[in-house]
Amino acid sequence: MPIIEFYCNKCQHKFEELILKNGWLNSVKCPECKNTDLERLYSTFAFSGNSGFSSSIGSSCTDCSKDSCTGCSKLKEEK
Repeated sequence: MPIIEFYCNKCQHKFEELILKNGWLNSVKCPECKNTDLERLYSTFAFSGNSGFSSSIGSSCTDCSKDSCTGCSKLKEEK
């Protein structure tokens, strides 16, 4: 059961949706404007272990010191 991130092309809202079955992916709508013109975003993952917090963001965004790409101005500029 993946959690998939989406970007609404109409209102620029970014949101996550839990997809329980294969057919549900086609029925996803933006929770803000109910639009179906959405883009799937590629999410990064993070994990916690004995050595602390680690993220997969790494070298793809080298000029940023944040732990998450949520709300990133670069993402908004690319859209």
